[in-house]
Amino acid sequence: MASQGQGNQTSLTEFILLGFGDLPGLQVPLFLLFLVIYLVTMAGNSLIIVLFVADQHLHTPMYFFLCNLSCLEICYSSTLLPRLLAGLLAGDWTISVTGCLTQYYFFGGLAASECLLLSVMSYDRYLAICNPLHYTARMSSRSCLQLAGGSWIGGFLACSITTVPLSQLTFCGPNGINHFFCDLIPLVKLSCNHPLLMDTLAFSACLVFALVPFLLTLASYICIISTILRIRSSTGRQKAFSTCSSHLIVVSVYYGTILIAYMFPTTDSLSDFKKVLSVSYTVLTPLVNPLIYALRNREVQEAPCKACRQLSVPRFCPIGLLR
Repeated sequence: MASQGQGNQTSLTEFILLGFGDLPGLQVPLFLLFLVIYLVTMAGNSLIIVLFVADQHLHTPMYFFLCNLSCLEICYSSTLLPRLLAGLLAGDWTISVTGCLTQYYFFGGLAASECLLLSVMSYDRYLAICNPLHYTARMSSRSCLQLAGGSWIGGFLACSITTVPLSQLTFCGPNGINHFFCDLIPLVKLSCNHPLLMDTLAFSACLVFALVPFLLTLASYICIISTILRIRSSTGRQKAFSTCSSHLIVVSVYYGTILIAYMFPTTDSLSDFKKVLSVSYTVLTPLVNPLIYALRNREVQEAPCKACRQLSVPRFCPIGLLR
């Protein structure tokens, strides 16, 4: 489908997502797999939000940021997976240009927000372990709201930097996007315009809103590990490390995959590998985040038991399953 553009060019009105369209024999198994992942992701992250709201012991900066991360993961998954599930179920992989740009805007904004939020969470752990005497003053309620709000707003502002120029491009064919969702690099490759400016803009945006937060997070953890190693008591070291180990796992997986996907040039030999990486940071990371935090955090583990005791139904307490 195309409309007449300037000169002899025709402008496309829809794209075809080619990510899983070439696997007709696996459509049903993939649909069931991604459906289970989506439902577990929604349930796990919703549970963390409910526990944070219900348990006053979790009303601390660390769990406030964790609650924001869970909200972000719910939105993140809902931006991509429903469209993927519809394509696998109905076999219709077409998406309008407007719909594609909208999906990219929300995906990019949420991805950039997560990069910033993970950096904020590492700063929170840095203050708690390296500067505990200043922690209460620097992590006041107002500061937490500003940091969390700045992460959300900054992420969407960052994505606007690429979405606005992207919407001005002319797409004249072919209309097949070699991905399972609308991402920046595959879209730019379909443009009739000279892609150098968009490639430079995309690299610069990734540099500022992914690499810089990663380096800040890395610097925070270097200071944290250095401080932990100076603790004489092995019990103290273990306790200090346990407060940030879950976040370190999440950061390593998310930043590692997203930086490889966007900072390295996309060649024909790397395109399939990058598609696999994109499944990691778009589908698996939102799934494993609540599992990692629940399994490695004692306070999160104990919160369901407290809720059970308040409801006077201790025999249904799920704490045993978490351990």
